[in-house]
Amino acid sequence: MEKLEARIRNHDREIEKMCNFHYQGFVDSITELLKVRGEAQKLKNQVTDTNRKLQNEGKELIIAMEELKQCRLQQRNISATVDKLTLCLPVLEMYSKLREQMKSKRHYPALKTLEHLEHTYLPQVSHYRFCKIMVDNIPKLREEIKEVSMSDLKDFLESIRKHSDKIGETAMKQAQQQRNLDNIVSQHPRISGGKKSKKEVCASSDLEVKTTSPMSEQDSGILDVEDEDEDEEVPGAQDLVDFSPVYRCLHIYSVLGARETFENYYRKQRRKQARLVLQPPSNMHETLDGYRKYFNQIVGFFVVEDHILHTTQGLVNRAYIDELWEMALSKTIAALRTHSSYCSDPSLVLDLKNLIVLFADTLQGYGFPVNQLFDMLLEIQDQYSETLLKKWTGVFRNILDSDNYSPIPVTNEEMYKKIVGQFPFQDAELEKQPFPKKFPFSEFVPKVYNQIKEFIYACLKFSEDLHLSSTEVDDMIRKSTNLLLTRTLSNCLQNVIKRKNVGLTELVQIIINTTHLEKSCKFLEEFITNITNVLPETVHTTKLYGTTTFKDARHAAEEEIYTNLNQKIDQFLQLADYDWMAMEPGSKASDYLVDLIGFLRSTFAVFTHLPGDVDVHSTMSVSTRRCVGRVPAALLAPPALEGELNQKRSWLSKGRKGKYELWGEVCPFLCCPRRFSFGF
Repeated sequence: MEKLEARIRNHDREIEKMCNFHYQGFVDSITELLKVRGEAQKLKNQVTDTNRKLQNEGKELIIAMEELKQCRLQQRNISATVDKLTLCLPVLEMYSKLREQMKSKRHYPALKTLEHLEHTYLPQVSHYRFCKIMVDNIPKLREEIKEVSMSDLKDFLESIRKHSDKIGETAMKQAQQQRNLDNIVSQHPRISGGKKSKKEVCASSDLEVKTTSPMSEQDSGILDVEDEDEDEEVPGAQDLVDFSPVYRCLHIYSVLGARETFENYYRKQRRKQARLVLQPPSNMHETLDGYRKYFNQIVGFFVVEDHILHTTQGLVNRAYIDELWEMALSKTIAALRTHSSYCSDPSLVLDLKNLIVLFADTLQGYGFPVNQLFDMLLEIQDQYSETLLKKWTGVFRNILDSDNYSPIPVTNEEMYKKIVGQFPFQDAELEKQPFPKKFPFSEFVPKVYNQIKEFIYACLKFSEDLHLSSTEVDDMIRKSTNLLLTRTLSNCLQNVIKRKNVGLTELVQIIINTTHLEKSCKFLEEFITNITNVLPETVHTTKLYGTTTFKDARHAAEEEIYTNLNQKIDQFLQLADYDWMAMEPGSKASDYLVDLIGFLRSTFAVFTHLPGDVDVHSTMSVSTRRCVGRVPAALLAPPALEGELNQKRSWLSKGRKGKYELWGEVCPFLCCPRRFSFGF
């Protein structure tokens, strides 16, 4: 309307100019117009009438035309708007998509969307204000993506630290299943060939002595605990962990040109976590679960790092992994040395060994060198032997304390075979005797023999899965058995012998028992040979020192017999004063002397069960130690003995022939009744 009014004014001015220029013509025209005024009035009336009719008739058309005009205007505006929106909508859609991706924590796709938005879409509509706002927000969005992805990484690191033990437990279960499968495969040819493996031989031997074995219920170790779950499928260790936060963060930082920053941060944080994982709890040595949790955390840590190594390009490298492993290996070995030294239970040490072997096998399966762990197990082996020796000290003490030191009586063939099955004893004369009869040794002989075999089994259990040769296993078992014999059993026997309340009967039985145990050492040699399959003729084979142990025990018992017998004679001879140099006999023998003779009779009756050399040594000891100085020296001179006897008869009581004969049997200076005979 403004343009129309302006146009009208322009026309009015032009008309005015034209009128001014043609004024005369205008006057003429007016004159002419006046002439036609009447006609014009008529025409006007006609036009007015026609216009009125036209207006009435065209009112609806005008309304329709106005509507059409507005529609055309709106159509044009809409078309322009559509064209502009066609350019803006992709930008808005991409921005909306970017926000949606960030909201759903799809940071790497969000970063790609941001790149497309910045370089492809925004330049086309850069003149709009909202586009300028977007351009200004792009650096902020990038930083927000970095912060969010780093936050996710921190959450991942925190989660992985808490669940490392679960990951390690799963990995160790997988290693256990693989080892069981390998054992089955390796044993299958031997089973089909009809030969028993070493473990089967040990298992069958365990069944034979399980009723007397203190280790039979405890030596299964941790490996048996997993057997009940053997058939269950264990998920992969990597299946328990979602590594996507690491991958996303790595890609994001790589795209943003900050990969090195991310790598340094990741490695720094994992080193800190490694130090926390490698810090053992203070009470780890108290239970096997403490060690198991410690190992699970370490295995879980390195399983994660190994997976990161093989699924990312350079986030961690082999040098970094090796550095962490060297640190972990040194700290783990130091912790195990410290905490294992507190273990006094051989079952716990054996379970710990099995756990360490499983720990080493698991990590070895991931490519980590574990030779130092097996070297450390050889150190723990010495400690295990010491704990076994301490345990068997108590076992031997209980056996020796509970023994009655009397020959074992048997009343039937079943009992006889049971004893012979427990202890290698053969005596043709004893077998021919009717029941009831007695073995020459007491109960502690088969018990001690079986406990020595149990000790050998316990030593063998530790050597399993250590990748040792048969010679090394044989040498280890023999050395430990030698310590058991020469130190543990020897000390227990010496303590029993030196007790104040041990009588001559018990000492005699100990001598007999040690004699039979000494003879059984060759069977122990054969027993070890059958287990290890190492022939005794091998150059480096260690021999058992059982002979020396039992000989020393016998000598100590003999010395104790000598000491006790001499003390007893001293007590008898000190009860009254004797005139050993009297030339005339008394009316009768002294009561004290009669009691001494009775004591010696019963004592020497016990000596008849001893080996011949011990019997002679005991008697000669009494003669040489107690009679010199007590009786005339002439009686001790062998050349003059026959002549002096006639002169010294008066020293003995006449008319007591029985006493004289007894004295001739037991008197110290007439200690060999087979050499001298007396008829007085």
